[in-house]
Amino acid sequence: MVTNKTNSNNIYNFEHTPNLIFDTSLKLENGSVLNKPTIAYQTYGELNHNKSNAILICHALTGDQYAAGTHPVTLKMGWWNDMIGRDKVFDTNSYFIICTNVLGGCMGSTGPKSINSDTNNYFGNDFPEIGIQDMVNLQKKLIDHLGIEKLLCVVGGSMGGMQVLEWATKYSERVKLAIPIATSYRHTAQNIAFHEVGRQAIKNDTNWLNGDYIKNNTSPEKGLAAARMVAHITYMSEKSLSKKFGRNKKNLNPLSKIFEGSFEVENYLQYQGSSFVSRFDANSYLHLTRSMDRFDLSEKFNGNLEKVFKSNTCKWLIISFNSDWLFPTSESKRLVNALNANACNVSFVEIESDRGHDSFLLQIPRLYNILRGFLIGAKFK
Repeated sequence: MVTNKTNSNNIYNFEHTPNLIFDTSLKLENGSVLNKPTIAYQTYGELNHNKSNAILICHALTGDQYAAGTHPVTLKMGWWNDMIGRDKVFDTNSYFIICTNVLGGCMGSTGPKSINSDTNNYFGNDFPEIGIQDMVNLQKKLIDHLGIEKLLCVVGGSMGGMQVLEWATKYSERVKLAIPIATSYRHTAQNIAFHEVGRQAIKNDTNWLNGDYIKNNTSPEKGLAAARMVAHITYMSEKSLSKKFGRNKKNLNPLSKIFEGSFEVENYLQYQGSSFVSRFDANSYLHLTRSMDRFDLSEKFNGNLEKVFKSNTCKWLIISFNSDWLFPTSESKRLVNALNANACNVSFVEIESDRGHDSFLLQIPRLYNILRGFLIGAKFK
């Protein structure tokens, strides 16, 4: 049994904002149990009669369920707004689009800033460790609730791509098309290192208070902003940073203010950090980055990635970008090789872009054309 709460103030002509509260519990990968978990989600378009047109879109680390339309907090358009809608790549004339806020997030799904039903207090630092598998298992509860036996497609980039990989390997029979973009089956040591710098910035903020800052009516904003700044650097390429900012100076500060930031790139990063803290929770950032670091599809197979895809029945499209140094093309090729070793149905494309890892969130015409063609082609097979 579930409780379905819907926000009736529609801000997009095919959007609603329900939260689904499950009466059942969710057993986590580490053995812990979450009672009555909540999943917040958005849908776009209409589910057809035989429920065969559903596409699950999975968001990245700092994304949320507001993939299209106006975001209620930032008042900006959703992170894939140019892709979702009538006559767009994910055409709502044909497809029923679902996007959830992940478990551990901070936009409605159960996470560190949620109320623990067992204690009637904020989870805070008591929120259990979660993994990508747990996020997918909660999404599956939603898909089951909607009565969808098989998803037409699961698609997402970065951490969203990790969710796609988990869906298409653990629940292969429930997914027709799998499209992981700019991602990997596991993090490199370099990726883990960047995340750890961000986590240390948060935990060393005097307002973090060992994760109990909400109870004390404060927030580690400086630490979270610094974590966002570090991460944002990894999302861009050196070429895009140089092209956009170079060594341009915003103004010439006197020597006494030399550390306040006179380069345009400094001011840009400071803006990214300050705007981020208004919409994201620091504890969620800690948990979600850790879940990405711990993700490893091959771990249960003693590091043998090929065994992961044995008897896999999905049709795959794997996409990378040539300037992405956070999840380079070599990581995507590892997936392709493992799938090919099992004679799986896999297509692969490396897209040329100078925008780095963030390319999957930007208007890249070739990306749009490839996704549209893959979806249309698969729909008639």
